[in-house]
Amino acid sequence: IDQYLLKTGTLSTSENAYPIMPMKFSVSPVVRVAVECQKPSDLPKLIAALKLLSKSDQCLKVFIDDTSGQNIIAGAGELHLETSINDLREFLGENIPFVTSKPVVGFMETVTTKGPVCLSKSANKHNRLYVCSEPLDDGLAKDIEMGIINNSKESQKIMVDKYKWDPISVKKIWGFGPNLKGSNLLVDMTHGIQYLNEIKDSVQAGFNWFTSEGVICGEPLYGVRMNITDVVLHSDTIHRGAGMISPTARRVFYAAQMTASPRLLEPIYLVEIQATQDVLGQIYGLLSRKRGYVVYEEAKEGVPVSIIKAHLPVLESFGFTGALRAATSGKAFPQMVFDHWRLIDSDPFQEGTFANQIAMEVRQRKGMTKTFPTLDQFQDKL
Repeated sequence: IDQYLLKTGTLSTSENAYPIMPMKFSVSPVVRVAVECQKPSDLPKLIAALKLLSKSDQCLKVFIDDTSGQNIIAGAGELHLETSINDLREFLGENIPFVTSKPVVGFMETVTTKGPVCLSKSANKHNRLYVCSEPLDDGLAKDIEMGIINNSKESQKIMVDKYKWDPISVKKIWGFGPNLKGSNLLVDMTHGIQYLNEIKDSVQAGFNWFTSEGVICGEPLYGVRMNITDVVLHSDTIHRGAGMISPTARRVFYAAQMTASPRLLEPIYLVEIQATQDVLGQIYGLLSRKRGYVVYEEAKEGVPVSIIKAHLPVLESFGFTGALRAATSGKAFPQMVFDHWRLIDSDPFQEGTFANQIAMEVRQRKGMTKTFPTLDQFQDKL
């Protein structure tokens, strides 16, 4: 059985038993390291050990990066990865040495305004797709991630009542992405288009492809709604196959993202620090240097200890525990857990901005071109 189960499964002697739901975690695997063998001949053993590691830890994500072909371990934080790599060493034994890369932080891409309608034509110029994009409510994106919102009737009612969606639009949601369960929506806003149902799967495939790697630096998208406003299709089936429609859909989605003020999102930790009151000044100073800020502070009654809750970017969290202990002479103890995604409010396409610097680093790491794609590559003229 072991070889067929990846994370969780249900064993039962009854034919009518229901499978137990997999656990949902509030943490998200946002810090990644690449693992490589020193000897290529040890690769099968490393992959077997990684599978074992993935089963032993529910919060850990182990996958192969499509662009670089590296084996990636993604965890909730620096300490989590450290313990996972120690476990991996135990699984492999001392005879199989391996090397790890520096920890890398995953980002997300989004849009911040409602963009204009964009047009892309298929390679044979017989089919046209018109699409515009807009941001989703932050609460709605979180609900989709938590599994509260899906394609059920109850979800449609929540979207109409709580998020004030149009009842007709709710019934015409074509899908979620990436991997059919992400926090991005594809909505059909057209009326009376012939042959539209025949291209639905092809457009969904293009949407899934687009949401798993956005236009800025190939990172997944978060909280984006794509509206299909109009479609022109060729009457002959052979001219509107998946090979024509999927790449066109992906191009028009990229164009719609580029015209709607695209931005990057960075992961943020909620840091809880217990410290004596004489070192609070040093903690505030360290947090401000690391782009963090305090959201809550409380002094415990009867003891000279304060509890501080702060938001700290994951990008700045490497070495934070050591720096905090050094600044406070060991009088402060931090605990970090992933909390939310925060918008980096600068234009990634403008040289010299913080978002541009991050985007360039990610593009370089993924082996992408140093120059950003232009809108003309994705959008066609009428």
